[in-house]
Amino acid sequence: WGKSTYCQAMREFLARLGRRVAVVNLDPANEAVPGPCALDIGELVTLPDVMASLGLGPNGGLLYCMEYLEANSDWLGERLRDLRGHYLLFDCPGQVELYTHHQALKNVFAQLAKWNFRLAAVHLVDSHYCTDPGKFISVLCTSLSTMLHVELPHVNVLSKMDLIEHYGKLAFNLDYYTEVLDLSYLVDHLASDPFFRNFRRLNEKLVEVIEDYSLVSFVPLNVQDKQSMRQVMQAVDKANGYSFGEREQRSLEALMSAAVGADFHFSSTLAVQEKYVQSQDKAVEEEVMDL
Repeated sequence: WGKSTYCQAMREFLARLGRRVAVVNLDPANEAVPGPCALDIGELVTLPDVMASLGLGPNGGLLYCMEYLEANSDWLGERLRDLRGHYLLFDCPGQVELYTHHQALKNVFAQLAKWNFRLAAVHLVDSHYCTDPGKFISVLCTSLSTMLHVELPHVNVLSKMDLIEHYGKLAFNLDYYTEVLDLSYLVDHLASDPFFRNFRRLNEKLVEVIEDYSLVSFVPLNVQDKQSMRQVMQAVDKANGYSFGEREQRSLEALMSAAVGADFHFSSTLAVQEKYVQSQDKAVEEEVMDL
């Protein structure tokens, strides 16, 4: 499961809490949305049609689709009027270049803001990248670049937590990755690889850029875990201002989660680690039992 599954799972979760919520599909390559969709960009343009008529490949075709959406933003605005009063989940394309240097989707977001939509970007990253130091540094660079380019309140999410150690064991505790702690340890760990040893200076400079901005952190997510979904919901509600709006029922829990911030997320991350990350002691015990 990925971004479309997240949107549908969050739609169901928020609906159970009594919110009027709708999914808006802005991915022209998304031919099989896994759930109800109140508005679909496929009514305006689709990637297969663009590729067939203009002879473009998937990436070039997708860029064209987003530029076409930008040029026809009035169509989007008219259709969104029917969804006023709803909490909207925009299912956007997954191609990274749309959020790191291309302008079309960024301009669409800016237009939505002019129409008084309070937006927050939710950036999903597969959690198993944490098991590979090189890929995790790459993910950090991509996340930072996206945050700086999109210029929206931003929530980075480590998704598929139930598969986090699917490709290997974590070198550090989970909070090291969610809070993006001292990355010099990660560079040292990466230097143990003969291939990356020759690129230590480059990795150090990349890490310096990430730490100098001090913007990137992650919220762990498993869409099948209600508590995990609640953590992400609270983070997004803070980012887009929903938790401070008139419609929010200001329970003690909501106010405390907004006030304590990092401590709240730290304790939540520890709970996630206990649930999904195998401890070293348990791993040793299982090895002994196998022997």
